[in-house]
Amino acid sequence: MAIRVDLAELQKAGFPMGGEPLVALDLVDTLMAVAEPSTDLLDSPGAAASWWTLQSRSLPPGPAPEPAATRRLRAAIRDALDAHLEGRPAHPTSLDDINAAAAAAPVSRRLVMEAGGIRSEERWHTEHGGNAALAAIATEVVKLLADPERLQMLRRCANPSCSMLFLAENKRRKWCASNICGNRARVARHYQRTHAPGNTGT
Repeated sequence: MAIRVDLAELQKAGFPMGGEPLVALDLVDTLMAVAEPSTDLLDSPGAAASWWTLQSRSLPPGPAPEPAATRRLRAAIRDALDAHLEGRPAHPTSLDDINAAAAAAPVSRRLVMEAGGIRSEERWHTEHGGNAALAAIATEVVKLLADPERLQMLRRCANPSCSMLFLAENKRRKWCASNICGNRARVARHYQRTHAPGNTGT
């Protein structure tokens, strides 16, 4: 069973956001799109290796994807998810890229005999060069976009200077991370209360 990476682990490794139920959302959030210029948190080989290592517990085994393929899929996913939030159609090439990544390494169930009996496992077919991690991430997006009920949980952080996306499994959630954007909002509200005209500070 896949184990979701913890936000605290990602933040300790230098990634401000993550720990979402879908690795696809964690991947999208590695590009801070609101900043000018955009900040790619996977730009250095060391950062990319660290991120893929942390995410490996939620993904099929295999090598980390090539940076160019990662960026291409990330851009396609971002467009598709933004399109949903903005009420517009996704670019056809974005859907093509997601479908191609999902199909590049198909998965099948197989039976395995062990000392305790028979169990089933997934086998990712990378014989023709597909990357299992990207295929798994693309498959997450395919399932999300085809699930209207779950798609209703997709949110963009309420901080206008933040581009992070998340699934609001708790309907009251507004911030990408409570210790970053949520904390900034609390500090701003406190400042407004204590520095409002006529406030004596007592």
